[in-house]
Amino acid sequence: MNPDLRNLQPYPFEKLTTLKHGIQPNVGLAPIALSIGEPKHTSPAFVLEALQRNLGKLAIYPTTKGLPELRESIANWAMKRFHLNRVCPESQVLPVSGTREALFSFTQAVIDRTRDALVVSPNPFYQIYEGAAILAGAHPHFLPCRQDQGFLPDFDTVSADIWDKCQLLFICSPGNPTGSVIPEQTLHKLIAMADKHDFIIASDECYSEIYCDESRPPVGLLQACQSLGREDYARCVVFHSLSKRSNLPGLRSGFVAGDATLLARYLQYRTYHGAAMPIPTQLASIAAWNDETHVKQNRDLYRQKFAAVLPILQEALEVDQSDASFYLWPKTPISDIDFAQRLFQEKNVTVLPGQFLSRTILGENPGEQRIRLALVASVEECIEAAKRIRDFTKALTVPKDSAISV
Repeated sequence: MNPDLRNLQPYPFEKLTTLKHGIQPNVGLAPIALSIGEPKHTSPAFVLEALQRNLGKLAIYPTTKGLPELRESIANWAMKRFHLNRVCPESQVLPVSGTREALFSFTQAVIDRTRDALVVSPNPFYQIYEGAAILAGAHPHFLPCRQDQGFLPDFDTVSADIWDKCQLLFICSPGNPTGSVIPEQTLHKLIAMADKHDFIIASDECYSEIYCDESRPPVGLLQACQSLGREDYARCVVFHSLSKRSNLPGLRSGFVAGDATLLARYLQYRTYHGAAMPIPTQLASIAAWNDETHVKQNRDLYRQKFAAVLPILQEALEVDQSDASFYLWPKTPISDIDFAQRLFQEKNVTVLPGQFLSRTILGENPGEQRIRLALVASVEECIEAAKRIRDFTKALTVPKDSAISV
């Protein structure tokens, strides 16, 4: 077996299962889960119809590169959404089976194992970044996302030595779990650093279509390249998905776009990797990428939840509206682990402790005393959960010298 498998930590939801094991929740209250970022809004009917109409095409082997029509629809969407002059469907777009699979496999394809490699990542982070780095033979290097920096990494404090060893930089904007959006000026700086130190930027943008201000959609990495006149998107790739945008997590459909040279080699890897998207999935995906009405309706529903939930939570917790995504990142008055465990036991609400999404580096864990709330349940359930969390928090007796559980 690959010895690096021993270096993988349990997935956050495995830790959550362990945390809840043996605990009897309050059976007088219906369970509400705000722990997993799995959209619960209705999938678009026209996408499901396209999928059903084309089920007969399951008899056809799909190509790894995907249908030209799919790549064309993706390129058109990206150009319109991010104000790009050009995205070549032939060389700058690859359909993938969801961003999770692509983030992992892309890392395997681009890391040079013959050199001492670093994969730089925000902390907290989507755990695929860490696992992909370890199994590619690289070392993860984490940058803390602190409140005083808007829950974004302070890239200016990263040493030249770290950048020199960096082969791949993961950024997540809007961020998971914080919902923070990286400003375009910061993206310009990162592009310059990638040029200077010769590393690749992989931008996970799967939450880009869930945002609060309709007039200010989050900027993307390719958009930042465009504003610098870099239409080749050198050293830059972006990852997008229909899971959150279109409430289709089970479709496993997304794309990678950017640097044509990188994508050509990545396509070669994928040909052996064997992750071609089924033809019915591709045709359903075309329907989804070609429509924006359902995406706007999706955003409106999340805005409704934020507007209803935040005033309730703010009666008891330190929590602010996130820039984008469907997450909230409240500060807890006690250990996040204890908070999540007791909340489940007393109020039958499941949330994710922040420590499960982050690592302790030099004695600091940015997830301590934070929980992630995913507002994916119905509006009514989210409001009910917020009331239970408020009441639970107000009833807490916090010792003056409360310790944080690790």
